[in-house]
Amino acid sequence: MKKTLLMIITSLLLIAGTKDLRVLVMTPTPKMHCENCENKIKKNLRFEKGVVKIETSVKEQTVTVTYNASKTNVEKIQVAMKEIGYETKVISDKPKEEKKKSGQE
Repeated sequence: MKKTLLMIITSLLLIAGTKDLRVLVMTPTPKMHCENCENKIKKNLRFEKGVVKIETSVKEQTVTVTYNASKTNVEKIQVAMKEIGYETKVISDKPKEEKKKSGQE
């Protein structure tokens, strides 16, 4: 009984925690030139409270950050980027889309 109750509570907390996930896409200045630039961004942004996932693209010159909006915001992420030497321009900031299950696979 205790295990079942614990599983239910844990599931509810996980569901509640993912409610505020947002996806921020921004471009850095100066431009990223190599894998080292990408790693510098990833290694430093991961310490920002609320950051869930970081993706970078040298080809597209974008940094995509999935974050929990109840723990951080765009301004805080931009400050963290500035601290490692990158000014940023926001391309988009929108709620993370939930993956829909499809019966036609």
